[in-house]
Amino acid sequence: MSLIFTLPRGRTGRRRPGPHAIDAGIAALVLVATLWPQLTWASAGWLGTVSAVAASAPLLWRRRAPVSVALLVGAATTALSLEQAMPPLPYGALVATYTVAARSPLRWQLPAVACWAGSLVVSLLVPGEPPESFGYLGMAFATAYALGMGTRARSAEITALRERARRLEEESVAAAARERTRIVRDMHDILTHSVGMMVVQAEAGALMVHTRPDRAETAFETIGRTGREAIGQLRHIFGVLRATVPDSTVPDAEPPPGLDALGHLAERVGRVGLAVTVESRGTPRPLPPEAEVAAYRLVQEALTNTLRHAGASTAEVVLDWSPDALRIEVADDGRGPGDREDGPGPGGGYGLIGMRERVAACGGTFRAGPGQAGGFAVTATLPARGPSGEAAG
Repeated sequence: MSLIFTLPRGRTGRRRPGPHAIDAGIAALVLVATLWPQLTWASAGWLGTVSAVAASAPLLWRRRAPVSVALLVGAATTALSLEQAMPPLPYGALVATYTVAARSPLRWQLPAVACWAGSLVVSLLVPGEPPESFGYLGMAFATAYALGMGTRARSAEITALRERARRLEEESVAAAARERTRIVRDMHDILTHSVGMMVVQAEAGALMVHTRPDRAETAFETIGRTGREAIGQLRHIFGVLRATVPDSTVPDAEPPPGLDALGHLAERVGRVGLAVTVESRGTPRPLPPEAEVAAYRLVQEALTNTLRHAGASTAEVVLDWSPDALRIEVADDGRGPGDREDGPGPGGGYGLIGMRERVAACGGTFRAGPGQAGGFAVTATLPARGPSGEAAG
């Protein structure tokens, strides 16, 4: 003997009725309620039956043409009243009033209300209804209209909330894309600069390990120092990626470098064999945080490219300050753009692309090409903060 247990289907398995089914149900109920007086005590004949159907059946199309349906139902309700076959309440007219208030444009509601008022007066005066019926039916229509306006306001609020949620989602996706691009640029700059310097030092150290042991030892120390600095900056980036862990909890996480670190950068590159001078002109002004990091990464990437591709012996970094901007120029005395792998053109790498994207993200301009005195030059202009503390346009 076996027992079979059947679990009842949950509510999630049921399909909600569509708007057409709901309108058909409302029209059927209104038709029964409107025909009830003729089925019990009224004797309006075939005209009353036709009027009852005309006051109920058009509700099937109340969502498509609310004003037209309301006028038709109102005229049929008036005919019922004149035939002395009116139910206790004009159910069809009340449903039509609710629909007009909830769905029709506001410019059409005033003419519809005027027609209802005239129809209501005719429906009560001609049959000789008592005066208290005016207040009774007027309150019923006012209630239906208020419910419709409440539904309209609630629908508008839901639509606004959905639109706001959609915009927030789009902004979140765009912000995530910008953050991914920024992180990729940071990792590219850090790895390209650090690995490039480590490769140069490793090759030089291998050549001097037997002839110049002291220089080889210095080269290997520079490799270790460069690697540790790169690890610290990468830890900062990884700490940002881990959204649940604040940056302060990441061990040995170094903040992003800024313009105050250019001296250390020039010294580190100078130990590799490229003499770098840093000159500042004008009165320094505070930069937005993203522009501060972009300025450092720009100089870092430009010096790395010079070290790897230019075959230069000297490079000059000029910071030219104006009241509303900072102009940065990194020029070397090496090979020109046509002889460099990182120069503009199809053969160039991602270094120049990353620099251009960084500067554009800060609202600045970027140019790379031949220098005025030969070699290669990278020039960028970044907006600075004005006296009020806001970034210049």
